Amino acid sequence: MKAFWKGFASYAVIGLANMLIHWQVFFVLTTAAELNQALGNFLAFCVAASFSFYVNALYTFDARVSVLRYLLFVGLMGAMSFGIGFAADSWGIRRLVTVATYSLLSLLLGFLFSRLFMVREPEA
Repeated sequence: MKAFWKGFASYAVIGLANMLIHWQVFFVLTTAAELNQALGNFLAFCVAASFSFYVNALYTFDARVSVLRYLLFVGLMGAMSFGIGFAADSWGIRRLVTVATYSLLSLLLGFLFSRLFMVREPEA
């Protein structure tokens, strides 16, 4: 079990940078561009995910990455970001709550998904 959580600290630090990117893009899109939270959260995810995917592949997991698995990751996490934004729009939830909720879920679920499905361990 300890080996499973190896790299979580690195993933969390990169996740912090990802979160800062995500939040900045989200607030620009929902404030200046006046997009709804669903689309703003999804587009912010896409920008931040591009950064963190490559950095995590290089430094956290030290493993080969499958393009198909990456696309699956982006699809699932992107759907979650859109869904949270859509729910926030529907229920009138404030933008800060939307982006904070997504960030917390993304940290844990993103790590689990990455560790379990996305990366392949290097061959010996």
